[in-house]
Amino acid sequence: MAISIDFFEKIDKFLNSGLPFGKIVTDYVIHFIPWINGLLWPLFAFISVIFFTSRIAKDSEVVALLSAGVSYRRFLVPYVVSASFVALLLFLGNHYLIPISNKKKAEFETEFLKKGRKKSLSSNIHFFLNPNEKIYARSFRQIDSVAQSFRVESFEDGQLVKIIKASQLKYNRDSSTWTLKDYEVRKVNGLRETYESFKGERKDTIFDFVPDDFIRHDKQKEMMVSSDLRNFIQKERQRGIGAAQTFEVELYRRSANPFTVILLTLLGAAIASRKTRGGMGIHLAIGAVLGSVLEVMTKISMTFSNNLGVSPMIGVWIPNLLFICITIYVISRAQK
Repeated sequence: MAISIDFFEKIDKFLNSGLPFGKIVTDYVIHFIPWINGLLWPLFAFISVIFFTSRIAKDSEVVALLSAGVSYRRFLVPYVVSASFVALLLFLGNHYLIPISNKKKAEFETEFLKKGRKKSLSSNIHFFLNPNEKIYARSFRQIDSVAQSFRVESFEDGQLVKIIKASQLKYNRDSSTWTLKDYEVRKVNGLRETYESFKGERKDTIFDFVPDDFIRHDKQKEMMVSSDLRNFIQKERQRGIGAAQTFEVELYRRSANPFTVILLTLLGAAIASRKTRGGMGIHLAIGAVLGSVLEVMTKISMTFSNNLGVSPMIGVWIPNLLFICITIYVISRAQK
């Protein structure tokens, strides 16, 4: 269903791209499947558990098991084992397989469907190259790799010792160098200072950054396997760009989602194992409400982590912690 809806939403763009159907399938649709599965597996598990548990409860099979002396804890063991297997698959997918697939999907979208997903950082860009060097650019133009009002500051023992300013900095792809235009050099030694101006001159030099350091893809955090994501977070922290929090949220989400599968499986089993007059309908209705509550809470808590300074780990795990309490309560009230 998801593939069909997505395909027909984008069918105009597919036709306009002039691509053969086979390439659309191999370069986009195939990579859409892991992404949508990773997104919806917890909900799939919840609904499927409610569906088949409600069926066996309707046929009084749960009552028969409990009447035969099977404890409710033993009744839940197959659910835990099955959910753990699904959660393991989702864990491996979230951390390794899905990001690789997302990268190919995002590259296809950027080229043929949603151009402009690669965007330069906002104006007034600051970041550290290393603990002793910091750069600033008023703006960066992606189309020709030009930074305006560029400045690099050098420090020793926490003291400013050198500043290089340029009205423009341009990257030379052939030689992998940067060209300073209308630059000036200021050196500081305690209370003494020297100044050199090179207005109207150009100078080729090398810096420890490339144009990609100024560019972010809308889906960048979804395109990196977890090992690369951890390295990227560490690099962002060292440079002080301030975008690391969003990527940390994504990293913790990849581990929280598999646990959600186990949690919702137990919750679904506890809800649907009681035989009720409404049957499967009432069970599915309860499941839909709780699933919606979990999804809304997840979005809200991730927003808090991204924008309001809440710890990424706490923000990602808040919905699971709340639903642990709900699950324990529902299981304690389940038919024994």
